[in-house]
Amino acid sequence: MSRHWIRRLTLTATVALAASALPATAQAAPYCGLAWGSLPEVGAGAADTDMVVDVRSGRHACYDRLVVDLLGQDTTFGSYDVRYVPRVVEDGSGRTVPVRGAADLQITLQAQAYDGDGNATFTPADRREVVGVGGYRTFRQVAWAGSYEGSTTLALGVRARLPFRVMVLPGVAQSDFGPRLVIDVAHRW
Repeated sequence: MSRHWIRRLTLTATVALAASALPATAQAAPYCGLAWGSLPEVGAGAADTDMVVDVRSGRHACYDRLVVDLLGQDTTFGSYDVRYVPRVVEDGSGRTVPVRGAADLQITLQAQAYDGDGNATFTPADRREVVGVGGYRTFRQVAWAGSYEGSTTLALGVRARLPFRVMVLPGVAQSDFGPRLVIDVAHRW
């Protein structure tokens, strides 16, 4: 056998051996280990009597976070709908709530921003800038879409249609620490 054929057989065997060591379907690891998607997330819990008392945000290494603080009779909360929409509309009036960014995330929760007597439990100082998100990697704007008939809606403008997750963190019984609705949006896919 000529040296040319020996080299060729050796190369072919090496490639075949290396290929057999690879998994059948090689996929890139998810960003930061996050396995989230961009489809709607809905919590269909029982009707709640919770009230919105604050909205705040935070930055993390792999995602930006929005937190809605609630107060009510229970330590749990479970009735929400978070989804990407072409445009977020104001509760009651149906007017568009414009937000900066290439994608609009609508956050609707079955919790009002007023008490049983109609007194506000949360009123943003600026409906167009509920919390400051300047310098965030993903968030572009958080706007108030209103609280109407027991439901509150926020418009979250994000850089692009990116993966997100929704969690409910429980409150502490017999305290002023109610449950929290948490929305995390990844910095990238």
